[in-house]
Amino acid sequence: MAGIDVRDLEITFPLYHGDARHLRAMGELDGNSRFIHDARKRVVVDALRDVSFSLKPGDRLGLVGSNGAGKTTLLRALAGIYEPVGGSVTVHGTVGCLLDPQLGMDMELTGRENIRLRGMFAGLTREQTARVEDDVEEFTALGSFMDLPMLTYSSGMTVRLSFALATAIMPDVLLMDEWFMAGDASFRAKARTRLEGLVSGADILVLSSHMSDIMAEWCNRLIWLDGGRIRMDGPTDTVLRAYASQS
Repeated sequence: MAGIDVRDLEITFPLYHGDARHLRAMGELDGNSRFIHDARKRVVVDALRDVSFSLKPGDRLGLVGSNGAGKTTLLRALAGIYEPVGGSVTVHGTVGCLLDPQLGMDMELTGRENIRLRGMFAGLTREQTARVEDDVEEFTALGSFMDLPMLTYSSGMTVRLSFALATAIMPDVLLMDEWFMAGDASFRAKARTRLEGLVSGADILVLSSHMSDIMAEWCNRLIWLDGGRIRMDGPTDTVLRAYASQS
């Protein structure tokens, strides 16, 4: 059964080129700052700290907060991209990620080769991969570009292929960042219809977005992140009102 359990999660990023003396002079290494010293005396950014929550099938969680609050970092921790410095992240079930248009893509391979590679990683049979390939090719309308290296793609074409491929395989746990609404108007219309099917089919959704209407429509719970910590966790309407009043 799908599920997510996060306990006392802490993630930091070392500043290997950071000037600790400069930060100290600016008062950025005091107790209220997100720049701290770790156990090895390095200056690090305190990206997430004391983050705990659990999700079960049927949960639709939205992440809100200002830029730099830790929303994308949390999504990447749930996806297994970032390893916790402290605490734990446990995810049960298959995971689908819409976090970065180039995530999991080899830009030197063709679009078609990337689809087949993703099928192998997902454990699909040849027949299942072929169906995904047909679906992605039809949705993206990339034509002959499907057989060209992705290095030749425009940013919009990359988004279309990445989105189509990420939404072609139904996951148990769906992680989404706000880039999924990028692209031109016609693409966004197609994307919304496709996403609604994916959102309704996934057991668990975790979504980060600044679009309050999307949050209100798709999420039944929100976590408000502020400075890498949970400021509020509760029903969507309640958290949205509180967050809007502080924005």
